[in-house]
Amino acid sequence: MKETLPGTPSMRNWSKEELPRERLLKYGVNELSSAELLSLLIGHGHKGQSALALSQYCLAHSPGGLAEMGRWATSSWFKFPGLGPGKASRLTAAFELGRRALISSSNLPKRIGTSEEAYQLLRPSLAFLPHEEFWVLYLNNAHLVLCEERLSKGGLTGTLVDIRLVVRKALELGSVALVVAHNHPSGSLKPSVADRQITQKLVQALGYFEMRLLDHLIITADRYFSFADQQLL
Repeated sequence: MKETLPGTPSMRNWSKEELPRERLLKYGVNELSSAELLSLLIGHGHKGQSALALSQYCLAHSPGGLAEMGRWATSSWFKFPGLGPGKASRLTAAFELGRRALISSSNLPKRIGTSEEAYQLLRPSLAFLPHEEFWVLYLNNAHLVLCEERLSKGGLTGTLVDIRLVVRKALELGSVALVVAHNHPSGSLKPSVADRQITQKLVQALGYFEMRLLDHLIITADRYFSFADQQLL
C-alpha cells in the first residue's frame, strides 16, 4: 500500500537559483544535501508535492539512512507516493553504481595483515546487500590477495557454504591462508550457531592441507565482527 505524503509545497514557485539542479551546476555536488541529490534522481514530484519533499519523506522513513536505502530491493520504493518502476529503477541503479565504485577503488589494501584491512577490502562487496553472501579471500604466504571470490549467495537469513569448493580453489591457487566473510543484512553482529560451526569446519578442513583460516568476518553496513580478534578460531 502506498504511503501518504504530507502536504508540502511544489517547487514551481521557487526561484531558479533554489532548485537542486541549478545549485549543483553553480556550487558543485558536494553542496547538495542527500535529499536534494535524491530529488534529482526522482525527477518529478507527485500530485502537487515536490520531488524534494518526496525525497525528505523517503529519508525520514529510512532509519538507517542512505546505507539502508542502498540495501532496498527495487520494489521497496513502490510504497512511497509517486515512485513507480521507472523512478525506483533509477534509484536502485544509482545506489548500485555507488557500490561498484567502492569495489573498484584502487586504494583498497591488497596485503591483509589485520581484520580491519580485510573488512575494508570486503565491505564494498558485502555491506549494502539485501541478502546474505559468503566471500573468500585466498592469500599467499606473504598474505597478498591471490583471489577474491563470492562462494555463495543466499536469502535474508543465511547462505550455504560448500567447504570442498573452498579447499579445491585454495589448492588450485596455491593459497596457504584464507579469510572468509559473510554479511548480516539484519545489522546484527552476533555470530549464529551455524556461523561458529562453519568456521570450525573450515579450520579443520584447511588444516589437513597445511593451510590456515586467518579470520572469519561478519559484515554489516558500518561495523564488523572478527572471529580472530575475539579468539574464536
